[in-house]
Amino acid sequence: MPITIGTYELGPQNASLQVKTYREGVAAKVGHDLVIEVARWEAKVEIAAGPDGSSIELSADPRSLEVREGLRGMKPLTDKDRQEIHKLIDDKALKGQPISFRSTAVREAEGAGGVAVEGDLTMGGNTRAIGVQLSVGADGRVSGTIPLTQSQWGIKPYRGLMGALKVRDELEIVIDASLG
Repeated sequence: MPITIGTYELGPQNASLQVKTYREGVAAKVGHDLVIEVARWEAKVEIAAGPDGSSIELSADPRSLEVREGLRGMKPLTDKDRQEIHKLIDDKALKGQPISFRSTAVREAEGAGGVAVEGDLTMGGNTRAIGVQLSVGADGRVSGTIPLTQSQWGIKPYRGLMGALKVRDELEIVIDASLG
């Protein structure tokens, strides 16, 4: 693993954390696939010399999610659309509940250049165990796309236009950070 032993403090100032949602349903053309930036978050990554000493802790402010892009819609996403989406995420999906992750295991992944992370993710007031694979570049850049199913955390995906427009239950969390 090309990451130097030590403690790393991450957040929006030196890393990126995004949520990507996708639309479906018969009226999908009127909606947008969204790229949502987590604007306020912090993570502490400790890389130890031994296989059992590394850890990752992350907390994110659920009210800091900002719609950055609306992709593949019939018309451009407006500021009013962005505000309505933000309100729906805050009021209906996450309900202002804290988002956090605490690792239970961090180890070199089988194969070259990756890290396997297991831990507990809390969002929407529910905690579930997850396992993810992150890529690690030769320069210490850590990146990955983590698929999540909202309903596993008790979050009901958005439905609009009498159910004809839906946000897919599966979304993606995208992380990109340098630990070099």
